Amino acid sequence: MKKTEPNETRVIVLGGLGEVGKNMYCVMHKDEIVIIDAGVSFPEGQLGIDYVLPDYTFLKENESKIKALVITHGHEDHIGGIPFLLQSVNVPAIYAPNQAKELIALKLADRNIRYDNLFVYTEDTKLEFKHITVEFFRTTHSIPDSHGICVTTPDGRIVTTGDFKFDLTPIGPMSDLYKMAKIGHEGVDLLISDSTNALNEGFSNSESVVDDALNEMFDTCKTNRLIIATFASNIYRLKHIFETCYKHNRKICIFGRSMENNIDISIKGGYIDHKELLISAEEANHLKPGEVAILCTGSQGEPLAALSRIADDTHKHIKLRPDDVVIFSSSAIPGNAMSISKTINKLYLKGVKVYTNKILSDLHTSGHANEEELKLMIRLIQPKYLMPFHGDYRMLKKHANIGRLCGIPKENTFILKNGGVLILKNHVITRGEDVSSPDIYVDGSRIGEVGSAVLRDRKIMANDGILVIIVNMDMKKRELLIKPNITTRGFILINENEELIHTIEDFAEKIVLEQLKDKRATFASIKSEITAQMTPFISKLTDRRPIVLPVILDIKR
Repeated sequence: MKKTEPNETRVIVLGGLGEVGKNMYCVMHKDEIVIIDAGVSFPEGQLGIDYVLPDYTFLKENESKIKALVITHGHEDHIGGIPFLLQSVNVPAIYAPNQAKELIALKLADRNIRYDNLFVYTEDTKLEFKHITVEFFRTTHSIPDSHGICVTTPDGRIVTTGDFKFDLTPIGPMSDLYKMAKIGHEGVDLLISDSTNALNEGFSNSESVVDDALNEMFDTCKTNRLIIATFASNIYRLKHIFETCYKHNRKICIFGRSMENNIDISIKGGYIDHKELLISAEEANHLKPGEVAILCTGSQGEPLAALSRIADDTHKHIKLRPDDVVIFSSSAIPGNAMSISKTINKLYLKGVKVYTNKILSDLHTSGHANEEELKLMIRLIQPKYLMPFHGDYRMLKKHANIGRLCGIPKENTFILKNGGVLILKNHVITRGEDVSSPDIYVDGSRIGEVGSAVLRDRKIMANDGILVIIVNMDMKKRELLIKPNITTRGFILINENEELIHTIEDFAEKIVLEQLKDKRATFASIKSEITAQMTPFISKLTDRRPIVLPVILDIKR
């Protein structure tokens, strides 16, 4: 990255563009960097990968400039990367709203990371550094304490919405429309705005509509045991499930560690009432069906989540009953439709009734703004420039078009990729030189050790298996002692394909004998030649390309 000019502010995007997840970007002016959010995304078919992180190289190179990490709200795609970030880079302070602060503290404790500079901010907090000032305004989302952030620099003002929607009848507090309008009136150069639901027309449904739908469902199913699957992080949904259970005299049994943690933090923080409704699994099994509601994870069909285990009849504490009613108070995250469908089919096979979110049954509403709400945000903030954020390319593109409908010139909208840089100088924005932005994979406790080459090999092994060629030779005498031995896993059954195995052994023997004639041949060159020739040979025979692993044993006679 080229040297920053003396009077120049940069916005560096490390994650959250062209994807829904791992949100992270920075505002840098001279010797100060303020990081906004540090999220993760979850793997889509990457075998053995637990999390996907942004690349922290830029932050490592500029570690001395970092002043703070500021968090918009407590969802995983905004806070999930914090334990990994703190292991890689020194962050002097983290500022987060109360709910997010408690979730971060729990996350750090789970990984035995001690961090003493975790502070709570409110909408009235003002962080003042030498060059950069950070202020906050309240927004509405599916988790309490969601905020937008206003960053003022000597070159201009930047506003990021975080995740938001406009809900005029919310379960929690209203968005602070007055403060948004005030900030807009004072002047904003760049708006960085949530694009997740840019493709959806109109306004999103109010959370109170879902409240009404759930009340109706409780009235209809008075004698049935209810099993409700929803997002563990959707605190306002959990709040009105508690309130609905209270109205209908139902006790609540919780399954799923993330659900238990979020509810515990929310009860302690005063976001959820009626703690007395909580009961154990044993107590739930002894109550009448109409007196119990089971609240669980697994709304996205996750194989190890509570609902999936209930559907598979492998859950230790809960067994399905024919008169159970399962409610999916959620919508499918892109890519999860197949997993959800499998779970629903298993539930139907057990004979239970299943209700999902649809036109005639508003059992879920998004926490993200639809098209008309995005327009309203632009009108309130009145930015000169717009950078759509938090979404796939098509979402970002649509959001940029929405910006143009609201009077922002096309040349003042920026659709970037991860690693993209904007330069703000004297209230004018131009494109900067990109920084490094490859995905970093977390496999267990190993960060960055698994790269694209390893993932490619894992995919090959998953699809075509592995073939091991064991060669016994006397390297000093340049002799092959016996014909190479072949063993496989995930490729073919040896007992049922003896002819093919013999063909491969003969070809391996031929390769080795040819190599032994060359006095310059080494173990490494022989292995390399076996792999190079054997892979296309097997592909031609079987139309498959297993991982070929030569093993050479040097035996001296």
